[in-house]
Amino acid sequence: MTKDVIALTPKMPDLPTLLAGLYAGGPDLGVNTLADGAVVQLCAPDGRPLVSVETPVLVQVPGETARLLGSEGAAHQGPVWWTEARASTAVAEAGRLAGSFAGRLVTVLGGTVWPPGAATTDVVPLTTDVSAVPVPATTAPAVDVLTPSTAVVIQDRPLVAMTSWLSDALRAAAEDERAVQIVTPPGSRLTLATRTALRGLPNRWVVQDPEDGYYDGLSGAVLHWKGGTFTPVRDVHGAARLAGAFRARADAPGRQLLLTLRTRHPADADLELGRALETVCTRLAGGPPAGWSTAEPVNLPWSTRQVTDLARSRAPRPTWLIAVGRPDRPLIATVRVLRTPAGVEEDIALALGYGDDESPPLDAVEDLAAELDAGHGLVTLLTAVRAGRRDLTVPAHPEPVPTPVTFTVGHAEAGRTGRPRATETARGPAPVRLGPGHRPALHYRLGEGGAQVPGR
Repeated sequence: MTKDVIALTPKMPDLPTLLAGLYAGGPDLGVNTLADGAVVQLCAPDGRPLVSVETPVLVQVPGETARLLGSEGAAHQGPVWWTEARASTAVAEAGRLAGSFAGRLVTVLGGTVWPPGAATTDVVPLTTDVSAVPVPATTAPAVDVLTPSTAVVIQDRPLVAMTSWLSDALRAAAEDERAVQIVTPPGSRLTLATRTALRGLPNRWVVQDPEDGYYDGLSGAVLHWKGGTFTPVRDVHGAARLAGAFRARADAPGRQLLLTLRTRHPADADLELGRALETVCTRLAGGPPAGWSTAEPVNLPWSTRQVTDLARSRAPRPTWLIAVGRPDRPLIATVRVLRTPAGVEEDIALALGYGDDESPPLDAVEDLAAELDAGHGLVTLLTAVRAGRRDLTVPAHPEPVPTPVTFTVGHAEAGRTGRPRATETARGPAPVRLGPGHRPALHYRLGEGGAQVPGR
C-alpha cells in the first residue's frame, strides 16, 4: 500500500474534523505541529512522527485531480479540498494510520480517498516497538533517509508530483548542499514539473527494479547505495551499466511541442508578469492557462495579477511556479522569475501534448515569436518537437531527443550582441526578420518538425 493517502472532500476539513481523523491511533498517540501549524503530525508516545498531514488545499482548477490521480480523481469535476497525509516508512502501522485518518475525514465530509481501498475508520493500535526504530535524522515530512550528502524520498505512487512536501525537501536540500534522490517502484512516472525540479546530478530518480536492483529513471544507469547515496555501478573501465528494464520501452503514444523562452522587462511598478505565458497558451492552445500554483496540485485559477504579487513579495529571491492548461489540451509550464541587474526575467519552459491523430500548431510559431518580441520583452525562444506521451508525464524509459524547429532572438538581444554571422554568410540558416526593419528580431527555421518525428 502507498504511504501517501489523499482525502478529496467537497467541504473544508475544519479543526474538529481533523482532530477526529487524528484520533485514528487512539488516545495513546500525540499530536505535534510544524511550519507554524501548516503541518500536523500524529506522533508515537516518544514523539517521533508517524503521519504528517498538510493544510488542506482547495483545488479550483478543472481536471487537476484527474491529471495527478488518474481515473480515481476524475469524479471530482468541481472545486475539491485536497488533504494529503504522508506516513512514515519506518513504522509498519503508519500507512494504515494515514488511511484511517483519511477515511474518517470522508465519513464526516463526504468525498473519496486515494488510493482506492486505503480508507478505513478503524482505530489502528501502535504495536511496533518504536524504541527499536532509529530516530529520524530530519523532521521534514517528505524525507525518509537523511545522510550528510543526500536526502532520500520514497514515493510509492504511480505519478510523482511536485507536491509542497517535495518542493520543501528540494529547497532544504539545496540550502544544505545535499542531493535529493526520489525512490519509486517500477512503473511510476514523474510529472514534468518534478522532472524539471529534479534536473542536475547528484539529484536522481531512483527506480527499484526486481531484476536490476536500482537504476536511474532518467539515464538508465544501474545504481547501488554507497557512501550514503545512490551512485552508478561501474565496471573495471569506469563505465556504467544500462539496466535492462530501462531499455525495454514501449513506443511513445503521441507527440510533444516544447517551447523554452526567456523574457526581460524593466523593473517598474506597472509590470505584470505572466503575460508572455498567457500569450503563448492563447496562441497555441486557444486560451490562457487554466491555473497556477507553486506546487502540485495546481489549485489557483490563472491570474497574472496574483503571479505578479507573489513575485514582488519574494523579490529579490527568485519565484518558481507551475501553470497548467485545460483538461482537453495537455499543457504544463514552469516559470522562474528572477530579478537581475538588467531587469526582471522570466524563464519559461512549456510543453503541449498531442495524440497521433493531432498536429502541433507549428505554423503559428513565427507569428507568436513576433508578438512576444513586440510586446513581451522576448530575449530568446526555442521551439522543438519530439515523440512522447500525450499526457506529458515522464516514464522511466529513454525518450527521443527533441528535434529543434525554430529559434528566435529578440530584437533587443540581437542589437545587444550584434548582427550574427548567420545573416552574413551562406553557412547555416538565414534568419527571417521579424518587426521593424531597423531593429528586427531574428527568427531561424531549423527544421520541419512535421508529422514524422525522429525516434518514432
